[in-house]
Amino acid sequence: MILRHRAAALLFYLYFLLLFSSSWAKEPSHAVTTLENLPARLVFFDDTTSVVYFDSVEGNIYVSQDEGKSWNIADGIPKHEALMFIEHPFNKQYGFVLTAGKRHYRTEDRGKNWRPFDVPVKPSLVTKPLSFHSKNPGYILYQGTACDEIGWGAVCHDETYYTTEAFSSDARLLFRDSARCQFAHSSVAFKHEAHDDLIYCVGFDTKAGDRSLSSSRLFSSTDFFQTEKKIEDLGIGERNARGVFAFAIVSKFAVVAMKDVSAHSTGDMHLYVTVDTKSWAKAQFPHASSAQLRENAYTIVESTTHSLAVDVVLHDTGVVGTLFVSNSNGTYFVESLKDTNRNEMGYVDYELIYGVEGVGIGNVISNAEAVEGRHAPKQLRSKITYDDGRTWSPLKAPFTNVNGDRVGCNTADLNECSLHLYSVTSPHNFGRIFSSPAPGLVMGVGSIGKALAPYEECDLFLSRDAGLSWKMVQRDAHMYEFGDSGTILVAINDEDVTDRVSYSLDMGDTWDTYKLPFRLRAKALITLPDSTSQKILLSAQVPRQDQKNGIGRYVLIHLDFADTRDRKCEEADFDKWYARAGKSECLMGHKQWYKRRKPNANCYVGGKFEDPVGHEDNCECTDIDFECDYNFVRKGDSCEPNGPEHIPAGVCTLPSQKYMGSSGWRKIPGNTCEGGERKDEPVEKDCSQAQPAEGQIAHRIHEFSSTVAQQAYFRDSQTILVRLMDGSVWISGNEGFTWGQVEEEERFVAFYHHPYSNDRAYLLTSNNYFYTTTDTGRSWNRRNTPSPPNTFRAQVLRFQPRSDNLIWVGNVDCEDGSISKCHAEAHYSTDNGNGWNFVEKFVVNCAWAVDSKLSADPTEIICESYSIKQGSQRLISAENRLELVEGKEFFRKKQKLFDEVVGFAKFSEYLVVAEMLPSRQSLDLQVSLDGVNFAPGMFPPGMKPDSHAYTVLESSTKSLFLHKTMSEPPFPYWGNILKSNSNGTYFILAAENVNRDDRGYVDFEKMIGLDGIALVNVVANPLEASMMGRKSLKTKITHNDGSTWKYLKPPQKDSLGNPYPCDTTNCNLHVHGYTERTDPRATYSSPSVVGLIMAVGNVGEELIGYTSSDTFMSRDGGFNWEEVHKDAHLWEFGDSGSILIMANDEGPTDRVIYSTDQGLTWREYQFSSDEKVRVRVIATVPSDTSRKFILFGEYPSHGGKTVAVHIDFSALINRKCACVLDPDNSQTDDFEFWSPSEERDQSCLFGRRTLYHRRLRDAQCYVGGQKLKDEEVQDKCTCTEVDFECEFNYVKNSNNECELASGTQPLPEDPDGQCASGADYWFERTAYRKIPYSSCEGGDTRDHGKPHPCPGIGGHSWLFWWTIILIPFAFTGMVGMWYYRKSGMARGTIRLPNDGRSFNDSGVLATLASVPWFLIGLGGIAYEWVASRFDSLSGGYRTRRGYRNLPVDEDAQILRFRDEE
Repeated sequence: MILRHRAAALLFYLYFLLLFSSSWAKEPSHAVTTLENLPARLVFFDDTTSVVYFDSVEGNIYVSQDEGKSWNIADGIPKHEALMFIEHPFNKQYGFVLTAGKRHYRTEDRGKNWRPFDVPVKPSLVTKPLSFHSKNPGYILYQGTACDEIGWGAVCHDETYYTTEAFSSDARLLFRDSARCQFAHSSVAFKHEAHDDLIYCVGFDTKAGDRSLSSSRLFSSTDFFQTEKKIEDLGIGERNARGVFAFAIVSKFAVVAMKDVSAHSTGDMHLYVTVDTKSWAKAQFPHASSAQLRENAYTIVESTTHSLAVDVVLHDTGVVGTLFVSNSNGTYFVESLKDTNRNEMGYVDYELIYGVEGVGIGNVISNAEAVEGRHAPKQLRSKITYDDGRTWSPLKAPFTNVNGDRVGCNTADLNECSLHLYSVTSPHNFGRIFSSPAPGLVMGVGSIGKALAPYEECDLFLSRDAGLSWKMVQRDAHMYEFGDSGTILVAINDEDVTDRVSYSLDMGDTWDTYKLPFRLRAKALITLPDSTSQKILLSAQVPRQDQKNGIGRYVLIHLDFADTRDRKCEEADFDKWYARAGKSECLMGHKQWYKRRKPNANCYVGGKFEDPVGHEDNCECTDIDFECDYNFVRKGDSCEPNGPEHIPAGVCTLPSQKYMGSSGWRKIPGNTCEGGERKDEPVEKDCSQAQPAEGQIAHRIHEFSSTVAQQAYFRDSQTILVRLMDGSVWISGNEGFTWGQVEEEERFVAFYHHPYSNDRAYLLTSNNYFYTTTDTGRSWNRRNTPSPPNTFRAQVLRFQPRSDNLIWVGNVDCEDGSISKCHAEAHYSTDNGNGWNFVEKFVVNCAWAVDSKLSADPTEIICESYSIKQGSQRLISAENRLELVEGKEFFRKKQKLFDEVVGFAKFSEYLVVAEMLPSRQSLDLQVSLDGVNFAPGMFPPGMKPDSHAYTVLESSTKSLFLHKTMSEPPFPYWGNILKSNSNGTYFILAAENVNRDDRGYVDFEKMIGLDGIALVNVVANPLEASMMGRKSLKTKITHNDGSTWKYLKPPQKDSLGNPYPCDTTNCNLHVHGYTERTDPRATYSSPSVVGLIMAVGNVGEELIGYTSSDTFMSRDGGFNWEEVHKDAHLWEFGDSGSILIMANDEGPTDRVIYSTDQGLTWREYQFSSDEKVRVRVIATVPSDTSRKFILFGEYPSHGGKTVAVHIDFSALINRKCACVLDPDNSQTDDFEFWSPSEERDQSCLFGRRTLYHRRLRDAQCYVGGQKLKDEEVQDKCTCTEVDFECEFNYVKNSNNECELASGTQPLPEDPDGQCASGADYWFERTAYRKIPYSSCEGGDTRDHGKPHPCPGIGGHSWLFWWTIILIPFAFTGMVGMWYYRKSGMARGTIRLPNDGRSFNDSGVLATLASVPWFLIGLGGIAYEWVASRFDSLSGGYRTRRGYRNLPVDEDAQILRFRDEE
């Protein structure tokens, strides 16, 4: 018995010793290496224990073969020559060290040995001068810089060389003048069937002869550009595919960024995407012009294999973005996350959780309005998505802190108490921010509360379920790393010096501490990229007092956790862990799961270099597994056809037949769902819905139950809105082919299209809410308003270029017909109507000061309101004056501009105010170019806008046109047109007795596309009309912006070939004008067909009745005319002039007539066999580039209803027009260059001879989406008589000469104004002034009087200034040129602004040009060393994994892409 007790005691003692020795053996170990500098790069060769340490300060490479435990300087590379290290992404044995010269070094054994190779040019200082091939590791592209010596300096450009043997043979020239070249097979994820040797290069078109962005294109070749050099047309034609700004391969997408470099472009950027290298498509964003993609204004962030993610800056500050995600082919984007946080360098707080499909974390700015408007400090909140960006939710904060105490807020209230984490814009370590290949493990530094706290007030948090739940694991901010597939977690204090490393072996349940022999300040933690090693590298800086016993200032500590556990995990130690939970568990048709070690299993996983294997269980198909099929577009929950469906030939031989067509849906490519929903099954359709055979025209009729009250297209879209008199609103996304009702239960009083954002519209109800769309009507969202729409004369909604900024003017205290306190109030919103703030009450008109051309403070609001703000606005007394007040900071800082006004209006760059003078007897016109500073308008005698009405007409040619009413009831209406100088202050008489109607509309219309050409109808019998009441109207035209007018030249014969009965010199062509139009949008001319004018009129001595008139056309800007058809017709232009369509406008009809040769011949098409339609409007897309039209009208026998006839000419002609632009091959070109100077005595308009590009009249082809070439100024002309007009207070006499008007004085001389521009002389005024829009030079100088020398610098001789200025600058130039050559900054017109060129090329700064492309630790490592020695450093030095800076032209910014290698 005693022996048994002793035996038991002995066993217990042995067990205790074993347990003690086992626990004692679990201590980690370390090895310390002292280094001279912190690493610029610290990178593992993939799936090996070999590590490269790049000391960019000394220019040395160090290599370790044992995961960083011991280090040796690279054998074979001369010291101090390394400029950058680049590992081969597809061959783990290879690495490359580039120097600043032409000799570089390669290893093929993971850094053990290095051999030199030579390249003809030095490397270009871009982030990655080498580009690799995913299938053929020997294929490498090298981007270098070649310089041509010119005088004291050099002009440099980039060249690309290639090797097929990893530089074992000499590199050969691939592409000269390249900005970037890349293999099509440079990403494993970019799967396609293209030729193995396909290469893309962004370069310059040698035919253009320059290196400007306008000549930059995307080229491709499959033979290394030896014989093949193809221009990628991007689906828009070779001629239009210029201005290529950047190219990158992102996941499975190849993306091109292209800037609109056309003459009238605002510099917008466009993305073009391909997933197969064969077909390119333009990426469509739902915000369109509200974002107006600009350089440095969008970032392609980390994307999945089934969706492209782009963060876009919508405003000017550049620090608030909006995240958009695409469909499977990267072409259609939807808004995913609003107000994303980004920094000035384009980095975005957005990262996907590694290995877990569909899960990502992003940071949003909760006070975005204050940040944008007042530059307030950001308040960041973190959000997470589990469904690939479709929905986002706050991070759920843990209930307790690290000590087990309750946190200081209610975690059930996610708006006030959630978890927020630091992200990509504030990195504190190398590599990914939150996750590693360890399945489901996520760590981050953050805080709990309403918003993210300062970094030094944050703690360390851990999630083991991919962000679904969180736990605080360490107090204070810590740097962290994952090891052994997540079974080792390592953290070290990131706020101060420390000598302790914390680690956990049970996935964060418990933590131990390992004490280091000295204190240090951690700079980086790193391990194998796949996080399968039990070794961790710690890079640190040691305080001065601890630098002893061989420990220097910078150390690299090798932490070894291999001995902490002695048992390898077995199958029973693992669990099956599903990547997503809840309703989002299925993504892309399957559930995803991993095998993961149990937290309490005391074992190590091992399996070094083995990435975790994801498993998939397929799910049943649901709605989210399908997307719209090709040629279908999303409209709410359905997919509607974009037009007639394309079907194989012979399927439909009769319209009455049926065919099996697309349901509109297809399963998302790559989706693995099974069973369940079958939304992609074909459905039976009528053959009338199919695309007609070639040469045929198709139509479709839709009947509305009420008459049309309002109809308008979204700009640059095929979508049209129609509001009926019964209040219903209908929408068609395919130009009237199909229609659907919007919000069927609602009734609307009006709708607005956003003038600055093509995709936005607003449907107004009579209640306190409206509906808005930001995606061209695909979806509608209800927004509450402060009040119902106003019933006063104020515009309800006002807009500005910042598309979320709105002004609402509504009725207040007007309920139930009450008028005692009824008035209008204005409110503003900065979030598209989500929230509103008060502006002013008793308003008549409120608007934003800023406009697309009027430069003003974007927060400035201008309001016209009554001075006494009480009582009823409907019963305003005469003493209650209308004031004009402007207020900055959204009307917080108010300033009265005028005590009493009649009204104000904005036109182009002018803000015009009608001020009531104190005497209250007359008006004064005030004009401003900035919304703050005003100048009074000066008018000719008898033309002041006193008590007579005036109409502001337009201002497209640097002048403001006004119509001043001179005759009004009891006499007929007419008036004079006045034209201003360039700043809108001095007005002269341009045309007399111009017709207007009782609504204020004027018979004045400028031609679209040809500035300075306008038509007016003048009252030829003013005296008789005053007495008899009958106006005799005649038409005149001007070709010099109103300086001179003449009658329209009549054609010789009518459309039947007969001469006109009126053939005297009094016979001219007269046309009906603006005052008689039912639809004011039915203009004479079209933006798509330059020079073409259509009108209804007659040849005679005066204009006759509309129904007695015929239809005429001019193809040369109104110089010559021809009658194209008898009777009055409505007309519309299509496909840039390849199709003209007309419908009789004198009575009901059942057919349209159309021409494909601009009126030479006409054919009929019958659209109704039952009853004729009285056509009221012909509508097409606003750009007049479509071949589809909508006739709106009514059946005479069905009063109160409207019929919409969709007519499709798309199949009429199938040959696309050839655009050659080669004078030697003009016979094959379907386009011509045309000038308004042809067949005229005067060869110039506005001092220049301009050529316009348009389709040949008789070319039987369609233009399609081809963008016509911008107008070209061929010659600058000398000034002639037509380039001048009368100066202020001067009028034309009977000899057509300008003379001073009776009783007036000429303007005073203005020497200061003329000399301010640096002129040597100023000239006395004459009777003439140059037309502001004219650019003529030399020749006639009738606007110059006697010259006088300007005071100041203009009074000295050229020799004086040569001595004083030129010689000192010559000396400065020599010094600058020496530095220019020395720095290597001499380049051509292409530069790389953030690839190191902004640094002084000396010492350590030169090394920063080679910042590693995937390391982010520079912010805490090399930069700190540099910043301690230099006062300032460019913000452009830092790069992030997957980000890259791409080449641009001199005037461009930076576009950053993020991709997967």
